[in-house]
Amino acid sequence: MSTHPTETDAATEAGTGTGTATGTGTGHGRPLDAVVVGGGPAGLQAALTLGRMHRSVLLLDSGSYRNDWAEHMHNVVTHDGRPPAEFRAAARKDVAAYDTVEVRDAAAVTVARVGGDGGKDGGDGSGGGDGSDGGRFRVELEDGTAVTARTVLLATGLRDTLPDVPGLDELFGTVAAHCPYCHGHEFSGTPVAVLGSGPHVAKVAFLVERIASRVVVLADGDELEAGVRRVLEHAGVEVRPEPVTGVQRDGDGARVSFASGPDEAVGGLFVAPATAQAAPFAEQLGLTTLASGCVEIDPFGRTSEAGVFAAGDMAHSAALPMPQSAVLAAATAGLTAATGIDAHLIAEDHHLPT
Repeated sequence: MSTHPTETDAATEAGTGTGTATGTGTGHGRPLDAVVVGGGPAGLQAALTLGRMHRSVLLLDSGSYRNDWAEHMHNVVTHDGRPPAEFRAAARKDVAAYDTVEVRDAAAVTVARVGGDGGKDGGDGSGGGDGSDGGRFRVELEDGTAVTARTVLLATGLRDTLPDVPGLDELFGTVAAHCPYCHGHEFSGTPVAVLGSGPHVAKVAFLVERIASRVVVLADGDELEAGVRRVLEHAGVEVRPEPVTGVQRDGDGARVSFASGPDEAVGGLFVAPATAQAAPFAEQLGLTTLASGCVEIDPFGRTSEAGVFAAGDMAHSAALPMPQSAVLAAATAGLTAATGIDAHLIAEDHHLPT
């Protein structure tokens, strides 16, 4: 099985940062208002929002992102078709204008509550203004240093594990992808394959049927559910049941080989990776998770642990069956969680109900 890291982060590198956070929370003086773990769209937008409110923030960026595999990102207004690295560089330039925010290329290895009662979220906001009564959070870095903060925002994303098909790993992010909204248009007018046998294959097939010249579902030796097969056949979508033995680049597209029968030449291939948390921090903090494996959050990004927030595709509300894995959705979640953090800190400082 092949794995791909997060678009947001599971910190792995140490280096220099941009900007300077006031009150660095390194053991001298007051703790930071927030540590943001994750340098993708969610974390960067959260840092920008908090910086504009003059909150002291440290953003930790691992240099590892879920969309590392993607040559270009799409369906992002003003950035459609640009490399993801350009988006992050532009966002960092924006964040660098705010003196209370520091961006550090450094690895977080543990996040833990220190002090306070460690209670679940939903308290009365009666913690002290320095965070001492409600507890602080200690974030240990790979280089052996540590910082403390009154709140933590996790924006560490998901990790993809691809189906075990020879050659798929090399094509993922170009000819092979997982989101028709992000990459479907690029396969316009070509045959498109959907790999898998679960109930999702019908939805993906119908998402791309207006874009592709032909759609074929590759069941890879598995039996499709009767209802799924029925709806596909009714729509005229071909299903190939043979086991897939490999995929390889073929001009601008790919060639799929099977245990029996002819090869299939396609312009694009959609897959459904298995996903898991890319970083251990949700488990370290004992956060409540959903059936999707993502952290459960409320509309303001609050998790089950007071003072801990989450944003991006690592988290979603119970009202949604899965996270929204898109750059703009992650950035929106980061902004919303940042406003939740600001409200949490105001409540602490002024003894307001949360």
